[in-house]
Amino acid sequence: MRRTRAPATAPSVRHVYVHAPFCARRCVYCDFAVEVDRSPDHRRWTEAVRRELATRLAEGGVALARALDTLYVGGGTPSLLDPGVADALAQSFGGERLASSQLEWTMEANPESFSREVARRWGAAGVNRVSLGVQSFASPALKWMGRLHAPGDARAAVAAARAAGVSNLSADLLFGLPDEVRRSWSDDLHRTLALDVPHISVYGLSVEPAAPLARRIGEGRAGSPCSDRYRDEYLLAAETLAAEGYVHYEVSNFARPGFESRHNRAYWDGSFYLGLGNGAHSYLNGRRAWNERDWHAYARSVERTGSGRAGEEALSSAQARMEAIWLGLRTREGFAAASLGPAALRAARGWARRGLARVEDGVVRLLPEGWLELDDLAVELDAAADIAALQPPAAARQAAATR
Repeated sequence: MRRTRAPATAPSVRHVYVHAPFCARRCVYCDFAVEVDRSPDHRRWTEAVRRELATRLAEGGVALARALDTLYVGGGTPSLLDPGVADALAQSFGGERLASSQLEWTMEANPESFSREVARRWGAAGVNRVSLGVQSFASPALKWMGRLHAPGDARAAVAAARAAGVSNLSADLLFGLPDEVRRSWSDDLHRTLALDVPHISVYGLSVEPAAPLARRIGEGRAGSPCSDRYRDEYLLAAETLAAEGYVHYEVSNFARPGFESRHNRAYWDGSFYLGLGNGAHSYLNGRRAWNERDWHAYARSVERTGSGRAGEEALSSAQARMEAIWLGLRTREGFAAASLGPAALRAARGWARRGLARVEDGVVRLLPEGWLELDDLAVELDAAADIAALQPPAAARQAAATR
């Protein structure tokens, strides 16, 4: 009788994303895989995640490392769930996998639902990083977005986290709003700085086809974002935050030294990661897989089969190269110039002459002006046919660190 066993090549994963889809309201710009439910069934959600994880491990195509490097619970609004879900997740993964002092365990939260009790329970379970969806301090802007918190709630949320011993905090802001929205971007930046959090993310408003904003614009009930405002506000953020000691280490992310998001860096480095929950994606051994986007379809599938997977694909060499280019350009580490062929290096030097990039010390890095044109520049670099041995972002960083 032949014995079956897991493939010897099953990748060991050190980075896990868990999607908590529930929101009290869908924001006007949101096209994420969310489920509007003010009182979600947290037991059904934690059991679905636990069972999906058990199934993925039993299949043998993936193995979790003995100690995870990062665990990121995003959404949606994880803070809308019962605070005990953090303990339930810890039990699902096994305490030993989350016991390392080097673990970065992030939970996303909205200010209005991040109470002192939530902060205390999360901190006790092992959560050591919280990402807050602040978006703005202007009441008209928050109302236009569909946010439920008041301007003062962000400061209260930061205080709650610190009282629970969680000091690694991030604040999200949204820029590039339409002209009719009354809001001072400069004021939002300075009020965020006053929170004294070590990480700040700024995201530009985009009109996604499935988001409520696209429908409002189509019906003439909302104005379109202004490209000039988008550019000006992005560059103002880059200048303002850099002046206060924040390192602009990725297109949208700024951090004080040592507080960069290690989980997000795993995505940009091309590291393996496992995604659990509806709409979550995984990347393992050159293959990308994704789960059912709808929460109810995902939950029913997991309850029936143990899996919520909707599809998967193997990346072609062309896809892998384009992804490596795009991911490498979006970080301040960039590419080792030696990994670019002559034509690609000429293109990069042309960017430098236009103020879009810097080519120095053997590394090509985009500047904020260049990050505004990231997609176009990635396509341009990919079209340089003499790129033969493009170094992935992680290799470029290692090369830069050893100089």
